[in-house]
Amino acid sequence: MRIGLHQLRNNLFLAPMAGVTDRPFRQLCKRLGAGMAASEMVSSNSLLWGSDKTLRRADHSGEQEPRAVQIVGADPAMMAEAARFNVDRGAQIIDINMGCPAKKVCNVMAGSALLRDEALVARILRAVVAAVSVPVTLKIRTGWDRAHKNGVQIARIAEDCGIQALAVHGRTRADLFQGEAEYETIAAIKQAVSIPVIANGDIDSPEKAAAVLRQTGADGVMIGRAAQGNPWIFREIQHYLATGEKLPPPSIEEVRDTLIAHLHNLYDFYGEYRGVRVARKHISWYSKGLVGGAVFRHRVNQVETAAAQLEMVREFFDRQMQKVGLAA
Repeated sequence: MRIGLHQLRNNLFLAPMAGVTDRPFRQLCKRLGAGMAASEMVSSNSLLWGSDKTLRRADHSGEQEPRAVQIVGADPAMMAEAARFNVDRGAQIIDINMGCPAKKVCNVMAGSALLRDEALVARILRAVVAAVSVPVTLKIRTGWDRAHKNGVQIARIAEDCGIQALAVHGRTRADLFQGEAEYETIAAIKQAVSIPVIANGDIDSPEKAAAVLRQTGADGVMIGRAAQGNPWIFREIQHYLATGEKLPPPSIEEVRDTLIAHLHNLYDFYGEYRGVRVARKHISWYSKGLVGGAVFRHRVNQVETAAAQLEMVREFFDRQMQKVGLAA
């Protein structure tokens, strides 16, 4: 699969998620099979560009190419300037967020709120495409609400404006993350445009990925929440699509070692104080479903140092390995 001049190694995408897809997590998912992983969304408000949060989100040091940055906003000129700013800092692909359903984003008429104004969508897309020499992609939902599913119209506008790939979450803005994703609109979008279309929403297993690709005819799939605590999902989907066979899940030892390496990367990236706090949600996701996980999560969320956090993680997963050994 290609986006502009960039040849991706496969058609598996990590969905941009605020507070989740920082550089350490993107690097991990790419190592385990994701063909592309865009940054957390960066605001088009230039007043925020000097903040620690924005500078971290625009940090691509050592990141596997292509380096993609997602921008969000509602003003065409500001969005164009945000695209230039991020390309100057190393972005090789600019992704535009018109899919986020969060109130704080939609209340300023950004994210999926833009789907209500097709003329403004066109102005933003044209401005961003004209502002940079790198490929520009777009993330949308199927519409504003179920009575206004204008995903096909938006997709045609995007193609006309020079967008080079389109990711579609199979819900409307009003749906948030409730109910089940629907793929009929994604299939209709794929039929309506010639640019690559990536299907997103509720893809949580290799079998589901294959089924969605069949149902929609999409060129790729995008994984979001299902990758939280399970970055191996990319490896598993890639193997299943290639062979029709399922890989065994990662061993407890691999989960432990991957998590510990991930924690070290978080501490290096954020510093110890912030890194320990960011790590808590990842530890929670990795330990979900394991025996004694709830008690462990309560205890580990109380510690304040990297050393204590690492020690508790090692002890917890070592106990899991012992239980597996006894059961065998």
